[in-house]
Amino acid sequence: MNGSDRRDLRENIFPSARDDAATTGRQTGRYAGNAYRLAFTDTEFLLREELRPVRFQLELLKPDLIQQEHGIDSTVVIFGSARHVSAEQAEAELAAARAALADSPRGAQAAAALARAERRLHNSRYYEEARRLGALITRNSEHIDGCRLVVVTGGGPGVMEAANRGADEAGGKSIGLNIVLPAEQQPNPYITPELCFQFHYFALRKMHFLLRARALVAFPGGFGTLDELFETLTLIQTGKSTRVPVLLFGEAFWRRLIDFDLLVEEGNIAAEDLGLFHYVESAEQAWQEIADFYSLGCPATI
Repeated sequence: MNGSDRRDLRENIFPSARDDAATTGRQTGRYAGNAYRLAFTDTEFLLREELRPVRFQLELLKPDLIQQEHGIDSTVVIFGSARHVSAEQAEAELAAARAALADSPRGAQAAAALARAERRLHNSRYYEEARRLGALITRNSEHIDGCRLVVVTGGGPGVMEAANRGADEAGGKSIGLNIVLPAEQQPNPYITPELCFQFHYFALRKMHFLLRARALVAFPGGFGTLDELFETLTLIQTGKSTRVPVLLFGEAFWRRLIDFDLLVEEGNIAAEDLGLFHYVESAEQAWQEIADFYSLGCPATI
């Protein structure tokens, strides 16, 4: 027997599940019912109520294994409203609203639409800063020895889109953790396709936000942003998670929204808990906070 005929001692002696699934396919005739199908190819079986723990495990494993295959160990999570739009889109909406009001100067609806468009333009700065931050993280990661920071978002529009867009424009990969919702949440077009995941369970999605997180940046947002922010702060406060930078973008917004000092005055949190997060006002400041925390020595430039 020559070397080319030698059997691989590591070869599995059993056929793979993939092989058996391809061999059996969908049965016909007398045994065409689901009972005879391989359990792991039987969608009706996998979707049974009793199989929820299995589905939990699948949603934990699939994104984890794929990120391992891509060598992703460290991420920066960027949260924020799905409703913020780019400056370009906001300016177009404002121009349309002004034109509509000019055609109907006494129309209450047109006046309200103009006020909303003006607010959208004001808030578009969050989109633009998230876009810049995604680019900063991606480009500066090229200069970090032995580690690459990858942007991860909820995969939707608004601030999420902006951060993925910035990473894409900087020539890097980024992750999107999308979730099935009744009326929205399609993946934005800037996520790296092989790193775009879809979830059924909010709990597993939030776990994946934090599994590789080295920093979290919360832009102004709604209930979803607050949910993700406070879960992170709770895990750090209680010692269930290692401390990482938690950055609140836009101090005026966050101070108006949440009276953290009141929580201290009422004895609901300790004064030192206010040190669990920091306010930032620009993409450069956010990156500098991350770089200083880990002593990366990377300049905050694009």
